[in-house]
Amino acid sequence: MRTSRRAVRGSLSFAYDQAYESKVRHGALVPSTQTGSGTMRLNADEARSRLTSHVHGVLCTVHPDDGPDAIPVVYAVSGDGHIGLPIDHVKAKTSSRLQREKNLAAYPRAALLVERWEPDDWSRLWWVRARLEHVPHPSLTLVEELTARLATAIPQYVDRPFHRVIVCRILALSGWAASNES
Repeated sequence: MRTSRRAVRGSLSFAYDQAYESKVRHGALVPSTQTGSGTMRLNADEARSRLTSHVHGVLCTVHPDDGPDAIPVVYAVSGDGHIGLPIDHVKAKTSSRLQREKNLAAYPRAALLVERWEPDDWSRLWWVRARLEHVPHPSLTLVEELTARLATAIPQYVDRPFHRVIVCRILALSGWAASNES
């Protein structure tokens, strides 16, 4: 017997609705009052979970002369709420002193944006934004923790090929999800 698309869609819809209601009930998703029907703001725990489970995002700093400066980066999150942004010698660079470091020295605030984009299924869209403050002189223990996390998460970093790791403290997290899909 062949199952119709409508029956499959109905089964998936029911399972989706149950999972969605469970996440709302347990506080992982918070119904938004500012956006369209069915959209969700992420609570701090869910936003942190999504941020921590990824390693790639867009770092936005402020260039002293040119304004916003966005650059793709890899990162790690420490157990106590810091972000580590490696300056490696794996990729070719004209200098090991990058513009993002100069920007943070001039203005120590930044943002890291992590997102999921699904062009064919917008119910799976989400984003998390971490507001950051640069820590110019982090402890060696913190740098070591972030370095170890980077080496574990990214195969190219297993030998820890870093000039240094930029450290920023997470000031706040915000996020949005179109649904409970990750």
